[in-house]
Amino acid sequence: MKRRISKKKIIIFLILLLVIALITAFIIYLNVRIVDDNSGFTLKDDLTAEVYTKANIKDFIKTIEGDILSSDKIDTETLGTQELTFIYLNKDNKKRRGTIEINVVDTEKPLVWVSNNYSTKVGSDLDLENTIMCVDNYDNKPSCEIEGEYDINTPGTYNLTFTAKDNSGNTYQKDFNLTVYEPVTNNQTTNTPQTSTEPTEPEYTDFNDILNTHKNENTEIGIDVSKWQGEIDFEKVKNAGASFVMIRVGSQSGTGGDYVLDPTFKQNIENALKNDLKVGVYFYSYADSEKEAKKQANWVIKQIKDYDISLPIVFDFESFDAFNEMELSIFGLNQIANTFIETVDDAGYNGVLYGSKNYLNAIWKYHTAPVWLAHYTYQTDYDGEYFMWQMCDDGKIDGIDGYVDIDILYKNSSEN
Repeated sequence: MKRRISKKKIIIFLILLLVIALITAFIIYLNVRIVDDNSGFTLKDDLTAEVYTKANIKDFIKTIEGDILSSDKIDTETLGTQELTFIYLNKDNKKRRGTIEINVVDTEKPLVWVSNNYSTKVGSDLDLENTIMCVDNYDNKPSCEIEGEYDINTPGTYNLTFTAKDNSGNTYQKDFNLTVYEPVTNNQTTNTPQTSTEPTEPEYTDFNDILNTHKNENTEIGIDVSKWQGEIDFEKVKNAGASFVMIRVGSQSGTGGDYVLDPTFKQNIENALKNDLKVGVYFYSYADSEKEAKKQANWVIKQIKDYDISLPIVFDFESFDAFNEMELSIFGLNQIANTFIETVDDAGYNGVLYGSKNYLNAIWKYHTAPVWLAHYTYQTDYDGEYFMWQMCDDGKIDGIDGYVDIDILYKNSSEN
């Protein structure tokens, strides 16, 4: 005769199982839960990060019992305090959540390029404040003022001070002189004896000399051209030893202006390719926003889509005389360049930044692209990385009447 198990016993059994399961789950929870606990580490005295620098939680931890497993990302592109959390293992190998507060600060002075002396004739339309470039790494419009009185309509030498200040209180000051002079008229004479001199031949850099001194198994020698070189015989350029040419595809006609195709672009690129020269292109930009930079990049891509572009597409911004009026930070300008280059990269080309040594060191500090260096010397001392070097603007090569820029391309660059 079979014994039946009562419903009451079944219910009691199920309840016991449920209790055991709950106890087990609770024990597991106690072991895996992440508890807020700042007792397992100590912090450094300085909890500040400089704007635009790379920083992480470990930079602010003095001692910690275990290892940091994960942490919030520090945003160093925005000034101010940030509360950050991170997960770490304590001495008992338990996960704990730590919390710290850091402050992102800007301690860099505005960048001001002011000379020691300026001079202008009486009554000129000199805009002295805008003649002096005054920009900031973070602020779009730092305070830029000339202290002292001067009168463009009165001859004399004026002792002045240029003061620039950003919103973080960083201040730059420099004394300089402005000389206002009366222009010499044709009726005025001097007692200086007149001497005659024989005309001298203008100096230039011979392409053959650069070929002989800089060409090796790791380099190629070429030129960059635009409408200013006029009609070019690319067969002669090729026979002279050039292996590549960087061609201006176009330019922007000032800030906010139209995009203008270089009038010699089509004939230059077709004849260069016809003579088996490697080709890259550059665009002369006045872009004052990331939106504008992306639009320019797409315009360039449209112009070159039917050609074999084996060298990079270059963002060429040299409009620093308009920088003050653009009301851009240095970081903002770098972001504009990055946007142009990233758009080019996304289209399957290689984007590159063009810049001279001084501007690369002072302005182009936050870009992420390869560099085409401009430094007119026989031996550059620029210590950054670059894939190509524009080493002169007074070059002479067979096939071009007049001067041309000569460039050295490094084969071991990732851009080739």
